[in-house]
This record gives sequence, C-alpha cells and structure tokens, in this order.
Amino acid sequence: MELKLLNDQGQAASNVAAPDTIFGRDYNEALIHQVVVAYQANARSGNRKQKDREEVHHTTKKPWRQKGTGRARAGMSSSPLWRGGGRIFPNSPDENFSHKVNKKMYRAGICSILSQLAREGRLSVVENFSVEAPKTKLLSQKLKSMGLDSVLVITDTLDENLLLASRNLPGVLVCEPRHADPVSLVFYKKILITKQALAKIEEILA
Repeated sequence: MELKLLNDQGQAASNVAAPDTIFGRDYNEALIHQVVVAYQANARSGNRKQKDREEVHHTTKKPWRQKGTGRARAGMSSSPLWRGGGRIFPNSPDENFSHKVNKKMYRAGICSILSQLAREGRLSVVENFSVEAPKTKLLSQKLKSMGLDSVLVITDTLDENLLLASRNLPGVLVCEPRHADPVSLVFYKKILITKQALAKIEEILA
C-alpha cells in the first residue's frame, strides 16, 4: 500500500510505502462499529442518581388508620406507589457502561479504519508538521494553504507550539500515535500523519 506524501501546499509530492497488514485490510463495518461503540461506552461515567424509599425525606407517620376508611392500606408516604415516593430500582452513579473488546479485535478495528481512510484518500503523510510560534492564526493559515478544515494531526511527539495553536480551532486535533482513538479517526475528514509517527503506528499495530 502506498500513501500520499503531501507538501506544504497540500499537494501530493510523492508516495510513501506502507504495510498492507495495517493499511491494506478489508473494510469490516461490524468490527469498526463494535470498536467505536466500546470506546465511547468505556469513556462514559455514570451520573444518574435516583433515591429509593430509604433515601427520600418523608415522615414515617401512617397516613391514615389501617381499617375503616375504605381506602387502600398505606404505611408511609415514601412508598414507591405514591407520587414523590422512592424508586423501587433506582439508577445509581456506580452503573458500569463499559464494553470489553479484546486487544486483537481493537487493533484489527483500528487497522480496518486506517485501511478504509487510505482507500478513500482521507489519510496522507507529511514530512513534518509544526508552527513557529503557539499562535492559532499561524496554524489556521497553514491548514488553509493545504486546503484542510477538519483534520486529525498525528505526530511522533507533541510539539508544544502546535498543541497550543490547535486548542482554539474546533476542527483540529493533535495527538500522538498511542492516543489515536477510533472515534477521532472516523470523525475527522482528513488524517495527517508525520513520517516518524507512521513508523510508530506500524510498530504499535504490528
């Protein structure tokens, strides 16, 4: 598999050889869906909380006497049958939403995503990607000259200037190869990988 090597104007200058075991796999939609859903679910934290009948603040006084009124028996107003009473099976913030995906499946899913991105022409390689100063304007101009608006930049090491310059751009994300997640790979329109980062990706997914 050969990937396009872009110049500073975003034009293909040459090609870079990439292993077919990573960038030449078949598209597996079911596996990609499973990996993406698992990643999102594992990032989810429980924040729903409901009270049971022990936790709601109600009087423990019996609403009315047991017999003789003709009404149904009632012991406490905190009963789950009553409006404002506690829940029978309340939601808890300790709820676990995580999905288990084996390492081999996760790596295969990432490889399938990268392969499809390469086939669609959304994945390209650059020799180096940096800015002279931590200025959003500089990075915005650089991306505009390359014809990019929604882009995930994967570099071998995080350049502080590049990281600070990209923070205020909504369609730009900079990360290292080990932090490239399936959701980001699917979400952004274009993926830029530096040559050194490409070598690290091959090492991680080998």
